Amino acid sequence: MGKVSKRMKAMEAMLPATKTPMPLADAVELLKKFNTTKFDQSVEISMRLGVDPKQNDQIVRGSVVLPNGLGKTLRVLVFAKNAKADEATAAGADFVGGPELAEKIKEGWFEFDVCIATPDMMGVVGSLGRVLGPRGLMPSPKAGTVTMDVEKTVKEYKAGKVEFRNDKGGIVHGVVGKLSFDADKLAENIQAFINYVVSLKPAAVKGVYVKSIAISATMSPAVRVVTQ
Repeated sequence: MGKVSKRMKAMEAMLPATKTPMPLADAVELLKKFNTTKFDQSVEISMRLGVDPKQNDQIVRGSVVLPNGLGKTLRVLVFAKNAKADEATAAGADFVGGPELAEKIKEGWFEFDVCIATPDMMGVVGSLGRVLGPRGLMPSPKAGTVTMDVEKTVKEYKAGKVEFRNDKGGIVHGVVGKLSFDADKLAENIQAFINYVVSLKPAAVKGVYVKSIAISATMSPAVRVVTQ
C-alpha cells in the first residue's frame, strides 16, 4: 500500500468519524472543501446496487442528460453518410465519416469521447468491436448511440450526456460534473443521475435496490450519501 499524503490525511480527517451517510447537500458542501488542487477535478458518483450482474435481466445501463452539463465538451464521432452525415456536422459532431474513420481507429486513433452510428453504418462499425468495446466506445442501440436521430443525439452528448452500466460488482459509476460547479448545480446533477438510475430498477430485483451511494473527486476521499 502506498504512503498516504498529508493532503489526503487532512481531507479524511474532515469526514464524519463514523463515515455515516450524509444528506446530499451536506455531502456536496464537504466535497467542495476538497478543492485544493491546481486543476479542476471531476466529480464521480458510485452507486452500489442490489442486482445480480450475472443475470441479463438485472443489468442496469442507460444514459442521462445532466441539467448542468459536465463542465467539459465531449468530442463526438459519428459514423454516417449522405444526409445523416450532414446532419451530424450541423449538430456539432467533431468527426463524421465512414470506412476511412474505421481504418484510422484500427491504426490506434482514439481522439474522441463518444461514438455514434446510424444503423446502416453498423456493417463498418461492427469490425471495431474489439477495440471500441473495452474502451466503452462501441455504439449500441441500448445506449442510444445507434440511431437515426443523429441531430438530437449529438446535441445531447455535447450538452452533457452520461452513459453508465453496472460493473461486475453491481456498481454504477458516472461523472456528474466538476468540483468548481456551484454546490446547488452539482447537487442537481447528482440528484438527476440518482433519480434516473432508481427509475431503471429491474423487475427481477428483490429487496434493497440502492445499497449505498458515494461521491468523490479525482483526488479526494469518497463521501457517503444517504440513499433514497
